[in-house]
Amino acid sequence: MQGYGMNVRGLGESKGLRDLAREHALLPLRIFLGVTFVYAGLDKLTDSGFFKASGAGSIGETMHAVRDSSAIPALVDLALKSPGAFGYAIAIGELLVGLGTLVGLWARLAALGGALISLSLWLTVSWQVSPYYFGNDLVYLMAWLPLLLGGAAAFSADALLASRRRRIR
Repeated sequence: MQGYGMNVRGLGESKGLRDLAREHALLPLRIFLGVTFVYAGLDKLTDSGFFKASGAGSIGETMHAVRDSSAIPALVDLALKSPGAFGYAIAIGELLVGLGTLVGLWARLAALGGALISLSLWLTVSWQVSPYYFGNDLVYLMAWLPLLLGGAAAFSADALLASRRRRIR
């Protein structure tokens, strides 16, 4: 290793940095998605007009507007049976997913919830967007997948709980 300007100790240190970077690689994505979903949930919960069956910015108006162009109109029809309840389900779901992601509590379950919310929004609200890459819900769906697969390894309640379980054993 001497010929390459690196001794054995230097090689070990760079491997440690790589391991550290790998362990924290999903942290920026976790923070971004967590903050975004908390904000989206709170934004809906604080907008009384959002939960109405009709009117500008309401969930009912949005669902009526996308019904005929969505990939699964049956899901839109289900939402239209009770737009207020559907709006609350989305808002509370976004808030819980965001908080779970930020804290790293049941991170894979939170990521699954985020992916399902994003998938349902992509198949309904964003489906008609052309070209497809202009629709943001598909991008959010893809962003949730690494967290679904990898969980929250660093700075998370899941990691803390796993560490405690190992110490108890």
